[in-house]
Amino acid sequence: MKAAVVVLLCAIVALAQQPQPSTEEQQDLMRAVNEGTSPVDLIRALEAHLAKYPNSTQRADVERSLAKAAIESNDVPRIAKYGESAVATSADDFQLLDRLAYAFLTLGGGENAAKAYKYARKFEDLVDKMPVATGRDASHQQDQQERAIGQALIYQARARTIQKDVPDALRLVARAFSAYPSEETAREWAEVLIRSGQPADAIEHLAEAFVIPDPYTTDEKRQGDRLLLGELYAKQHGSEKGLGDLILAAYDRVSTTVETRRKKLLALDPNSSLADPMEFTVTSLDGKKLQLASLKGKLLILDFWATWCVPCRVQHPLYETLRERFGARGDVAFLEMNSDDDRTVVEPFLTAEKWPKTVYFEDGLARLLNVMNIPTTIVIDKSGHVASRMDGFDPSTFLDQMTERIQTMLAASASAK
Repeated sequence: MKAAVVVLLCAIVALAQQPQPSTEEQQDLMRAVNEGTSPVDLIRALEAHLAKYPNSTQRADVERSLAKAAIESNDVPRIAKYGESAVATSADDFQLLDRLAYAFLTLGGGENAAKAYKYARKFEDLVDKMPVATGRDASHQQDQQERAIGQALIYQARARTIQKDVPDALRLVARAFSAYPSEETAREWAEVLIRSGQPADAIEHLAEAFVIPDPYTTDEKRQGDRLLLGELYAKQHGSEKGLGDLILAAYDRVSTTVETRRKKLLALDPNSSLADPMEFTVTSLDGKKLQLASLKGKLLILDFWATWCVPCRVQHPLYETLRERFGARGDVAFLEMNSDDDRTVVEPFLTAEKWPKTVYFEDGLARLLNVMNIPTTIVIDKSGHVASRMDGFDPSTFLDQMTERIQTMLAASASAK
């Protein structure tokens, strides 16, 4: 079922405390929803419903669903038409604000530029109020927040360019590149300079757009940057002689910028770029850090679990028995790796269940090890390689199977000495 249909169904449920439409209207609305097997179909059915019931008490909810369906089908005129009323009741909808600004810029004209600027500012303010990301995937989350800020500033710069406020447009594109240095923000900076009659100043930013690492750009855009760069440079200098040196200088310049930003993001999540589980740092319940590298030379038994996982509760006493069998050895370590998205629920759960609080948050390790289901038990051998994994468990065989695997690995490591 399409997202717009789901949104509408939720909105209908939420109307329980509002003046209710007639039975006939409600039945017609449900028929319209059921006809909406695609965003385009849904738009047609809901618009027909509003034409029949122009004074519907559910009009705001229907228009919000129309806006969502328009976004899904990239129907720019309808995004503008229904998005404004939708955002009045969904002021914290990031996607809606983003698409509204884009839609009004696409429609063009001074009046639409003013609207685009307004919604882009709201979009920026909403993203700017978000706290610095923490915890699992913090670097990715922060990257996306900064990318959103850059996009909001680009929209504002485009609006200001249409309004012929070049100084403000230049200020905004400079901020966009600073917030999120990318091919798009560098190219936008160059385009504002070109439109303002400053092609010579645009050249260095086109060179930056051409060389900057950006996973979101395309070869086609890179080629466009290169062609325009060569054209502008040749007009200024008579040929492309010396352009290579300018491109190398741009590469050195943006490499420093990108590396500085990479280190900043890495500080939020030291595990984000790692490919070796033994290089991970995980966080204990009390916030202390454990470097798995400090346990190298030991057999590691990692138990991935979560508070909401019912089988995990069944497995837990079996895991504790396994710990008792081998925990006294100095060359075996047991780590309980919690996978809850909401970390605040973990300690109360442990207290209520009277479980030990020697728990670590997985901090991205589950993603690296491709843990798709829990409970999952993974054994890393003394050389730091994954030697065994058990996705799920059978209560009748878990203890015997894991005991055998651990004993086999310990025996193999002893004979290798």
